[in-house]
Amino acid sequence: MSRRSGILEFAVLGLLRESPMHGYELRKRLNTSLGVFRAFSYGTLYPCLKTLVANGWLIEEPGHTSEDALAAPLAGRRAKIVYRLTAEGKEHFEELLSQTGPDAYEDEHFAARFAFFGQTSRDVRMRVLEGRRSRLEERLEKMSASLARTRERLDDYTLELQRHGMESVEREVRWLNELIESERAGRDLKGPGQGETTRDTTEGAPGVLPRPGDTPGSDTPGDTAT
Repeated sequence: MSRRSGILEFAVLGLLRESPMHGYELRKRLNTSLGVFRAFSYGTLYPCLKTLVANGWLIEEPGHTSEDALAAPLAGRRAKIVYRLTAEGKEHFEELLSQTGPDAYEDEHFAARFAFFGQTSRDVRMRVLEGRRSRLEERLEKMSASLARTRERLDDYTLELQRHGMESVEREVRWLNELIESERAGRDLKGPGQGETTRDTTEGAPGVLPRPGDTPGSDTPGDTAT
């Protein structure tokens, strides 16, 4: 399994844990909720869904809305298929949530993991955040050393691009520091319409994403097709 397909399967299982969905609804949620999947197609999603069904982690059910029932005979099309997470699929997703290996710290995988932090236990969140921070600090050290070696050979624009890249990594490290501090203090993250932060007394209780001034983006494009 490629790393990219593994991230997509993880995200699909996570979204379907919230509620069953049509393929179209899934694609929309992946596009709008998870920036890492902003540019991918049905040609990518449906093979993934078929694989998850074959593994016993999802089941397919016919759509149950009156619109679906009328549309199929009138348009000569089958009713939409609804995908539902099975008990085995939920167990598999929870197993994936508990993993904190090196893949969890990489750019695309970290973005997907972070999107489901509300379903992740606090100790796992801490390990992923600290692993991500360590990975970025290593990257920053390498970038700084490379810049020091090549500074004299770079023109002003290339030098500015290198500095911009370093500043982006530094901003994410600061953001991670804030998140780690909040996790250690046992605080919920504050979202729109909420009052002061309150202590989270439930392991893995859902929180709302923070809004620090330097929140990094993670808009790595995915597969593009039809």
